[in-house]
Amino acid sequence: MLSFEEKLAVIEEFDELEKKEISLGRVNFHFEESLYDKKIVVYRLHPNGNGFVYGGEIDEVETDAKGMVNIKDYEADELRELIRASIDSLSLSPAEKDPVMEEWLNDADQALVLIREDDGFNVYADESLEGTFNTYQEAADFLNQEGFSRA
Repeated sequence: MLSFEEKLAVIEEFDELEKKEISLGRVNFHFEESLYDKKIVVYRLHPNGNGFVYGGEIDEVETDAKGMVNIKDYEADELRELIRASIDSLSLSPAEKDPVMEEWLNDADQALVLIREDDGFNVYADESLEGTFNTYQEAADFLNQEGFSRA
């Protein structure tokens, strides 16, 4: 297990993080360029070596209910990798993380394109917007109801 000082040294390698001292000798590190409301990447790093890294936008890690990963037993390379993944996950929009661009056809060979943009899904006929939906399933249901299927 890394000491507080060793963890602090690893975390301070990330120039994009801003250190914020909080109570009882603990520190947080903020990522002010986050595209999300979440800005704290390292949370409550304690002098005893315990602390958390935000992993709520990372598919490959197990998190608690708040999206945090306990880093008490992390080694330096593991900690670097987790922090980099956390920063990267807060730097990409949902459309960049999980892009969708699908062509849907009907029996008359007319085509519509389903694209994930920003926080939603848009359906286009050529350059004309046909519909905007909150979820992929809503967009797919619309396309199916209109007689289209994925090409």
